[in-house]
Amino acid sequence: MIYTDRASAGRVLGGELAEWGLVAEAGAPGPLLLGLPRGGVPVAAGAREIVGGALDILLVRKLGVPWQPELAAGAIGEDGARVLNPDVLAHTELSAAALAGVEVAERAELERRRATWRAGAPAVPRAGRVVVLVDDGMATGATMVAACRVLRRQRPALVLVAVPVSSPEALRRAAAEADDVVCPLVPEQLGGVGTVYEDFHQLADAEVTAVLRAR
Repeated sequence: MIYTDRASAGRVLGGELAEWGLVAEAGAPGPLLLGLPRGGVPVAAGAREIVGGALDILLVRKLGVPWQPELAAGAIGEDGARVLNPDVLAHTELSAAALAGVEVAERAELERRRATWRAGAPAVPRAGRVVVLVDDGMATGATMVAACRVLRRQRPALVLVAVPVSSPEALRRAAAEADDVVCPLVPEQLGGVGTVYEDFHQLADAEVTAVLRAR
């Protein structure tokens, strides 16, 4: 399976979510689809065309171990949300000072993105909602695991992870954090998320902003 672009992948994903039973009903708020910037935002918008509901972003940043950035020592989110991974901290012996340095840098980037994409608008409330976390794919699953942990602090009724493609290992990691995972394509060997897209260009801030304003 090769997706044309992120929006078309989102519509495929929306069909999978509809089969799962996630379709907005008349008079009900419907699901809340949270795209992980940048790539997950147009995917979430495409899925929303099929299942309805609301669209927003989940701003989350991994606190990567400095010498192994893909290894998440924790994560931060909006409104001061912070979760740590005690196993990684113990295994790497990452000092409090080093972790603090990583957090300062990631908090600055998170705030930059919040100012750019939210432009002062509040986040859609997540408490009590059926929430779907959407990205354009998962290679390691580290970012999605971090997103799940940050989202849990906001007390949603249900947390689903939905991605167009994932490696088997990333799928297992996400499944351990979410209530369920929806993914139509899980190749045994994933050379990279971009390999299943014809158009997988690096999204600019303006493209993400345009998708969010169109909601």
